[in-house]
Amino acid sequence: MSDWDSVTVVRKRQPGAKSLKDKASVTSAQQRGVALSVEKKAVANKTGTSSIDASRAAKVDRETEDFKVEKVDKSVAQAIREARNKLGLTQTQLAQKINEKATVINEYEAGKATNPNQQILARLERALNVKLRGQGIGQPLR
Repeated sequence: MSDWDSVTVVRKRQPGAKSLKDKASVTSAQQRGVALSVEKKAVANKTGTSSIDASRAAKVDRETEDFKVEKVDKSVAQAIREARNKLGLTQTQLAQKINEKATVINEYEAGKATNPNQQILARLERALNVKLRGQGIGQPLR
């Protein structure tokens, strides 16, 4: 046999994934032995909210890990408030002094700031001349 009689296929495209929507095409694919997979989609109901997949909801319910978010300690918040009042500064003035927003100062003083930033605490220490980290919180810096 010569090379002219044989055919070499260099690249044949794999059949792509198709979405079979009607029952006849699904039955046809099953008869041909094609591997099928079924995916459930979240469908919006009349109120506009989507239905939740029960298996995912159960997985979330079984989750037992506790997540704790570190917040500013109350002693630090009180030390910031007292030192600021002692210097006669408003929250806005202190925020301008350390190049932050007034809401940041408010959150730190209220003890609501999550994951306190060490750089902000260092700037507050320098601006207020009060120790805010480690031991001796509220004591003057040396």
